[in-house]
Amino acid sequence: MPADVTNTPVPAAITTPAQVGSGIGTLEFTDGYPTAGTAEKVRDHLDYLHGVETFMNTIQGVSLYAMREGFLEAGVMDGDVLIFSELMDSRSLFLTANADTVYYISFLDLSDGPLVLETPPDALGLIDDIWFRWVTDFGLPGPDRGQGGTYLLVGPGYDGPLPEGGYHVRHSRTNHVWLGARSFINENPGMDPGPTVDVIKERLKIYPYTPGGVGSSIGAFLTGKGPLGQPATAQSPRFVEGTGLAFNTIPPNDFGHYEMLDALVQLEPAEALDTEVAGQFAALGIVKDAKFAPDDRLRKVLDDAVAAGNAASRTLGMGAHPTEGFRYYDHDSAWWNMLFVGGFEFTNPPPNITAEGVQPFPNKGARRLHSRTSFFYAATGITPAMCMRLTGVGSQYMFANLDAAGDPFDGGKTYRLRLPKDIPAARFWSLTLYDNQTRSMLQTEQLYPRAGSQEYPSPAAEAEPDGSTVIHFSPTRPDDVPPGNWVQTDPERGWFVILRLYSPLQPFFDKSWRVGEIEPVA
Repeated sequence: MPADVTNTPVPAAITTPAQVGSGIGTLEFTDGYPTAGTAEKVRDHLDYLHGVETFMNTIQGVSLYAMREGFLEAGVMDGDVLIFSELMDSRSLFLTANADTVYYISFLDLSDGPLVLETPPDALGLIDDIWFRWVTDFGLPGPDRGQGGTYLLVGPGYDGPLPEGGYHVRHSRTNHVWLGARSFINENPGMDPGPTVDVIKERLKIYPYTPGGVGSSIGAFLTGKGPLGQPATAQSPRFVEGTGLAFNTIPPNDFGHYEMLDALVQLEPAEALDTEVAGQFAALGIVKDAKFAPDDRLRKVLDDAVAAGNAASRTLGMGAHPTEGFRYYDHDSAWWNMLFVGGFEFTNPPPNITAEGVQPFPNKGARRLHSRTSFFYAATGITPAMCMRLTGVGSQYMFANLDAAGDPFDGGKTYRLRLPKDIPAARFWSLTLYDNQTRSMLQTEQLYPRAGSQEYPSPAAEAEPDGSTVIHFSPTRPDDVPPGNWVQTDPERGWFVILRLYSPLQPFFDKSWRVGEIEPVA
C-alpha cells in the first residue's frame, strides 16, 4: 500500500461484535458473518415476527372471509340476502351485531361483470370490499340520502363500457364485496319490524348490468362511444331468513387464521393487495397462485406467532391500554371507542364539525395500526358514518369492558349503570351485552341481551323520577327492577357492553352529557 494512503476510520456503530445479546438469546458472528446457529435463530425469529404482523394486519380480510364461509355453510349463497325479519338474536355468532334494527346482509360477486344495486329508503347501508375497505355508503349517509338509490358496482377486472348517468358508480378493488345494511323499526306502530321488512323486500334489487341500457344515450351509440342495449329487468334477490339461525361467522384465533388468509389470497386478484402488507405473508409462503405448505419448523413458529398475535389483538380489541388514547372521556372512565383515534381509514381522527365548517386534523401520514386492529377484532363493517362528529345522522358507539373499580365484568355479579336524563339520541338508544370470547351477543335465556328506549324486541327501559335511567346487569333480575331495565348475564362468561346512540345529538360530542360508570352492587 502506498505510504500516502490512509485507511478510513471505522466507527464501532457500523460494525457487529462477535457476540450480541438480544431478546432471542446470544447471537454470534465470525468477523461479521453469522454462525449457522445464529442464522437459524434469526430465521425462526423473522418468521415469528412476520407471523405476528400477518395476523394483526389481516384480521379485517380474514374476518370477512370467515363470515362468507359461515354464510355458505348455512346455505346463503353469493347474491342471496340474509335478512333478520325479527331482528338478530344471540344464537347467531356475529362480531358485535345489535338487536335493535333489521339487518340485511349479502356477499356479491363482480367477477362476471358489474351489478346493479337498487336500495330501499331510510337505510343505513354500506358496501365494503372483501378486505373490509370502504367502497360506498347507501341510504341515509349515502348519495341517495335515504331516498333509495341505484348503484352500479364495478369489479377490478372490468374494462367494458359504463353508463353516462343514472347510477352512482362505485369501483371495488376486489371481485367479492360485502353489503351490510340496517333499517329502523322505531317509527313503526308498536315497533313491529314487519313494515320495515316489507319495504326492504319490495325495494331491494340486485341484478347484472346491461351495457347500453339505462344510463347510456342513443347519442353515445351513434358516436361510437358504447353499445346500444335494452334496459335490464330489475330482479329481487333470494331472501334467506336469519332470525333464530344458529351459525358462526367469527374468524379463528389459531393456525386456521393463516389457512383462511391463504384462501382469501387465492380468491382475489393479486392486485387487490397492498404489496407491502402482502410481502409479510408472502414471506411465510402465503402468495397468489402458490400452495401454502409450511413444514414442521414453520408450523411450530406460526403456532407461537398466532398465540402472540391474538393476545395482542385481543388486548387492543378490549381497549385494555388507556395509553392508546381510546378512552372517550379520561383515563378514569371505562368508556372508549378506537375510531376517535384513527377514523374510518385509521389515519387521522374524524374531523371536527364547527359553525365554520368541517375542520380536518393534520395528516400525519401514518396508519394508526392499533386503532385498526382493535376495530376489526371487535367489529364488522367500516364507513365514515361510523365515527363522524355529525349530529342527527348515523350512530355512535361506546364500549365498556371494566367496572367503576377498573375490574373486568364478572358474569356472576350484579352491576348497575345510571344514564343521566336527556340521553343524546334523536332516534333511540340501546345497551347490548357481548361475550368476551366470541365478541358476539351474550347467550343466555334472554335471546336479545339488550336494554334501550325501543319497546321491541325487549320492553323499553323505564326512567327514574329524576329523568335518569338505571340499567342492571346480573344473572337473575332483581325484584324491584322492571324487565326493560335488566340484561341477563351468565356466571360462566365474562362480558362487555356497547352503548349505541342512533342519530346522536351535540351533548354527546361536546361531552356535556356523560354516561355513568358501571358499578358493582354489593
